[in-house]
Amino acid sequence: MIIEENERILFQGDSVTDVGRNRDEEDNLGYGYPMMVASWFSAKYPEKNVSFLNRGISGHRIRDLDLRWKEDCLDLKPTMVSLLIGVNDCWRRFDSNDPTSAAEFETTYRILLDGIINQGIKKIILLEPFVLPVTEDRRTWREDLDPKIHVIRELAREYKATLIPLDGIFSAASVLKPSNFWTVDGVHPTNAGHALISREWLKTVKAI
Repeated sequence: MIIEENERILFQGDSVTDVGRNRDEEDNLGYGYPMMVASWFSAKYPEKNVSFLNRGISGHRIRDLDLRWKEDCLDLKPTMVSLLIGVNDCWRRFDSNDPTSAAEFETTYRILLDGIINQGIKKIILLEPFVLPVTEDRRTWREDLDPKIHVIRELAREYKATLIPLDGIFSAASVLKPSNFWTVDGVHPTNAGHALISREWLKTVKAI
């Protein structure tokens, strides 16, 4: 996958994508990996006319994306969609006893992907949600998160989307430095964690 002239790239997801973006500024990218991706790409290819949008919202689950998918995705007319969602679908089971089954997750994820495909958007990047054992309770999340990660992998294959296997990437990185170097709580990346995501994203689109 290559970023071309006049590309319009949309980042969608939850707090890992949101990262303090200013909702009052349409083009504000927040302080995380979307901002890093756009900054590095623009610095390396200043001659290219490429726009970047961030519509991640902290706390959102797959069902929340479905409710705002038309306004916050399809109506924006992106040419490329980058989607990272799923960790809150796991988290709410453990902190609120409000689970999202793998079957519901898959059904709703398909609705989002079908909307993209039906609008003629061919460039789709799916990022795996991830969790690191910064605290001991995060280890118990694997039983809920792993099936959702497998859903995303299968959907990437079926819809011919590009997969960025962040769960494995963060696990491998944690061999080099402890988990709390990469995430503050097992979920939300540190600056180094966001840089790790942005590097993998840029490698995926052959921009580095």
